[in-house]
Order: sequence, then structure tokens, then C-alpha cells
Amino acid sequence: MPDTLTKEQRHHCMSNIHSKNTKPEILVRKELFKKGFRYRINVSKLPGKPDIVLPKYKTAIFINGCFWHGHEGCRHFIIPKTNTDYWMSKIRNNQHRDKESVLKLQQAGWKVLTIWECELTTTKFLETIRKIETIINADFYT
Repeated sequence: MPDTLTKEQRHHCMSNIHSKNTKPEILVRKELFKKGFRYRINVSKLPGKPDIVLPKYKTAIFINGCFWHGHEGCRHFIIPKTNTDYWMSKIRNNQHRDKESVLKLQQAGWKVLTIWECELTTTKFLETIRKIETIINADFYT
């Protein structure tokens, strides 16, 4: 299906996509705060600049967009029909950078969680938050 937007319209749409304070990030942050967790956001001193960092629990959380980070098997990850080489290269680079960041954090003793955008839909949201809580608390109270 060809793009229905002009180049200028597409540029405007793409320029409004941000890497910080996205809706999925804000949803998770608000829920964690309600449950009593305190955190830092986008800590630049840590590899990959995690979206949410819980220093007390030594836990880093990345909240990834399914398209931008190439979530395999997800309905949101559809390779564009135009400029395919550019997008595949960009997504592969994102995936490579993600793996490196996770590995560095784990080697430094951090628990690392990757939450996908599709895990935050209305039907899956509470289950995802419970999963996050369980992992955060896993080693803390033992």
C-alpha cells in the first residue's frame, strides 16, 4: 500500500515521535509510583540510558516500541514497503545497541527488564505491571 501522505506530511508526523516520555513510559511510571516504587528516568550514566531506573532495587527498565526495536512476531512490527533497506538497517542497529546495553548492565549486576509496547495494551497492562513488580522484588526481600 503506497504512502497516502506527502513527503512534508510524513516528515511532520515523524518529527513528532520522541524517544523520551512516551505514553507507554508514562503509563508504567505512574503505575509504579502508585505502588510505592521510586525511580529515576533516563539515567545517562548507565549503558543504554534506561527509561526507568530503580536504584534501590538495582533494576533498569527499557520500554521499547515494537516497530522501532523490531519486536519479532508482533503485529506492530511491520517493515515499511518503501525505503526498506534504510528501515531494516535502523532497526537492526537499534536491536544491536539494545543487546549491548542489556549485557553491560547485567555484567554490572543490574536486573534488566524489557517491556514491549504491545504488553501495555488495556487487556495486558495489569498482568505486565504484576510481572514487573515480581521481578523487581524477586531478590530484594530474600
